[in-house]
Amino acid sequence: MCGITGYTGMLNAKDIIVEGLQALEYRGYDSAGIAFCSSSGSSNKTITIKTVGKVSNLASKLASENIDTHCAIGHTRWATHGGVTETNSHPHSCGKVTLIHNGIIENYHELANELAETGRYPVSQTDSEIAAMLIDSLYDGDPHEAIRKASERLIGAYAFCIIFEDRPGSIYSVRCGSPLVAAYCEDGAFVASDIVAIIEHSKDYFVLPEHHIAHLSSEGINVVDYAGNTYECDMLHVSWDIAAAKKGGYEHFMLKEIHEQPDALLNTITPRIINNLPDFDEDGVPDSLFTGINRVVITACGTAMHAGMLGKLLIEKYNRIPVSVEIASEFRYGNPILDEHTLVITISQSGETADTLAAVRLSTELGAKTLSVVNVKGSSIARESDYVLYTHAGPEISVASTKAYTVQLSMMYLIAYRMAMATGKLSDSEAASRVKGLLKSIDNMKRVLKYDDELNEISKKIRKVENLFYLGRGVDYAIACEGSLKLKEISYIHSEAYAAGELKHGTISLIVDNVPVIAFATQENVYAKVISNVVEVRSRGAYVILVTSAGKRVDTTLCDHHIILPAMDEEFTPFCTAVILQYLAYFTAVRRGLNVDQPRNLAKSVTVE
Repeated sequence: MCGITGYTGMLNAKDIIVEGLQALEYRGYDSAGIAFCSSSGSSNKTITIKTVGKVSNLASKLASENIDTHCAIGHTRWATHGGVTETNSHPHSCGKVTLIHNGIIENYHELANELAETGRYPVSQTDSEIAAMLIDSLYDGDPHEAIRKASERLIGAYAFCIIFEDRPGSIYSVRCGSPLVAAYCEDGAFVASDIVAIIEHSKDYFVLPEHHIAHLSSEGINVVDYAGNTYECDMLHVSWDIAAAKKGGYEHFMLKEIHEQPDALLNTITPRIINNLPDFDEDGVPDSLFTGINRVVITACGTAMHAGMLGKLLIEKYNRIPVSVEIASEFRYGNPILDEHTLVITISQSGETADTLAAVRLSTELGAKTLSVVNVKGSSIARESDYVLYTHAGPEISVASTKAYTVQLSMMYLIAYRMAMATGKLSDSEAASRVKGLLKSIDNMKRVLKYDDELNEISKKIRKVENLFYLGRGVDYAIACEGSLKLKEISYIHSEAYAAGELKHGTISLIVDNVPVIAFATQENVYAKVISNVVEVRSRGAYVILVTSAGKRVDTTLCDHHIILPAMDEEFTPFCTAVILQYLAYFTAVRRGLNVDQPRNLAKSVTVE
């Protein structure tokens, strides 16, 4: 969750670190800090500066420091162990060791007790300081050996960047679970928790393998395993430039990313359409993956899980095999029944989601085939899955996912179609017709993007409420779940999504005068039933916003606002309804004066359990 960046080279390290931390602000944080090397004659010193609040506060503090440095590490912290204080902020130092940490050390209390017996006591409340103390207790002049021995003792997830005071100009990095990427160019050596922190300097990078130590210096980056053997990392290339990670004239990243969805869909779908048919040959995903399976399990967290809910409906519709959608954080603790005839599909924007990664590992252990849908090349989930389908959304900076969600949806369609083709359940002509409708949904999405004024107006009513409900059936229920999450996470309004038929089983008791209800009725087979549910809430005083497909005549007394989608095949309405829900959440949060891109207590990538 935290942001990590480090640099050593010929440039001003303090400026590089501040710029990197600013690029990582989207991840969510509550404090920031920097540590840098300072040499005076034959003596070396590590200087640490920390602050609560924004990176701009840190930059202000640094402005009074006139020390030149070419080696530094920086951190933005999202509090887990210990409150939001400068003392708990990173970096943490003990003896000759100064480190920054992303992750959670699960056995920190046990280690703290052991270190106390040697007279070492922490000054903070963090697990991270315990890691610094442990490494220092093991350090006898050999950084690699100290890190290796410490790693044998640590239980949990971690990505460390470490400065040893007697090794000026060097940064040592190691990870287990939490992400780290690194790059070297003529400017020097860089390490970060996310490529956006270093892309301004290099588009070529590598992912540091787990349980390997990277030594960064102005001369290059050397990676070794714990046995000291040199490891050659696979280089990756970023296809987008730094402009993609900037607002580009929009007021917020979220609004920019809502408008980027048609291009993101085009970039994700079209490379996988050959002769008008879905094709995964370039992805290295063979049709044999889809044959011989009798069950599909989709596991993910949050927004990605909502994409999986739609995937379940599509795969079952076209393949007629059972599909379950599992919350990744519960999946491995439920003793899942998996075997070689099960296909496990995992979905993650970052490819580093800790719970989803754990689900991949368990699935592999139990003999299931694994296919991941991720947006980041070389990410942990991508590397550990049998097969991977990369989405091409580009960087998504706002914490609330928009374009990453809709490209995940598009992959669910393509997977459902290709799987059905591989098993003979969908003919080429039928698949081509489905693909045509999928591509047409991009133009329909562009039309709905012009609904912004209408939805902004509706947000005036929503912004003052304390509770709100979303209703839908089937496809619309899956979309309603995502809409409810969007509103909750950025507007802080309590909202719930319900399968519309469940109203009568207790929920309708919550419907009182002027409680907003956003209802979706875009599917013909359940249209009349959803309208009946709308009548029920309307008769109890609900303030109704109704979304229907084109061509439906709706009694004007039935709702306060009627949003009509463009004419389209109903199978593809989710791409348009997604925009409507994103707009409603966005405009409501703006009207409430909230930080849309960095909602409280949230981080972009959840890399700890």
